[in-house]
Amino acid sequence: MGVAGVDRTRARGLRVIVDRPWADAVLDDAVVAVHRKVFEAGTVVLGAARGDPERRVLRVEALAKAAVGHSSSIEALAVHDRANPDLWLWLGRTRIEEAWAVKPDVRARAVQAQRLQAFHAAMESARQPLLTAAALAPADPAPWESMIWLCLGLDRPRQEKDAVWYEAARRHPTLFPANVARLMTLSPAWGGSAQEMLEFARAAAARAYDGDPIHALLPLAHFEQVAAERSPISRGGWFSDEALREVVAHAGRWLGREAHPRAVEAHNVFGAAFYLADLRRPARGHLMRTGGRVSRLPWSYLGDPAQQFQRACGRLHLVPA
Repeated sequence: MGVAGVDRTRARGLRVIVDRPWADAVLDDAVVAVHRKVFEAGTVVLGAARGDPERRVLRVEALAKAAVGHSSSIEALAVHDRANPDLWLWLGRTRIEEAWAVKPDVRARAVQAQRLQAFHAAMESARQPLLTAAALAPADPAPWESMIWLCLGLDRPRQEKDAVWYEAARRHPTLFPANVARLMTLSPAWGGSAQEMLEFARAAAARAYDGDPIHALLPLAHFEQVAAERSPISRGGWFSDEALREVVAHAGRWLGREAHPRAVEAHNVFGAAFYLADLRRPARGHLMRTGGRVSRLPWSYLGDPAQQFQRACGRLHLVPA
């Protein structure tokens, strides 16, 4: 499936593949090609996802991460083909990922002022390419989804964050990554409140159809709340009884629509939640369905994602299906 070059470990029969939480062989091959500096491969797979917002945003996010450090090469392609919204979108998202890569630790800002300035400049440089992509493809929510992360990174005023979310939501209200970005915007860790964040997650999940990974917003919001409040991080300390009831209810409505581009991420979220709650059977079921592909959320709340995923698999005695 084109996963050469990926860090791999073993987890009771599961090959652990980090930062590729998808079941998209075409994207796997394109990511490998971009790592090898064959950037035209990214253009092809982005173009193929036009009209499919979920797949398009997933692909541009993955390709942007693969292209970190090489945004100038994406820019050269965009300048050569100025009417192509895919290239401007890819350029903007790559600059966002490059900005996150240089963001200094908050505890070290006093001695890393220069790096913080570089972070802000890199993040701001993504704005114009994304606006160009939005102008070239007015119905596409993908540039606006990236703009949510830009506003979050730059800590823009709440009014601006709300406006960008509105632009994404009115184009595709159930777009999973846009909803995750909005959830983070409302998180206490980013200047919001636990109440507002949970109300958003509950309202979004209540509107979602059965099988929509939007239901994974509920456990994700509870993870974010505990992490933001710096509550004791232990296997027994993540979910109250009330929170766990919500997680169980929405896991039932999730039901695992495997064809959805974000299915693997949803299985990671629910699997981690059930593992921490010591509900072993549903935890095993969800984690097996990840195919060993690890998403950073929610495992990064616990520590190194690959190590935490592997530890969970070991404790759950996972074996190949």
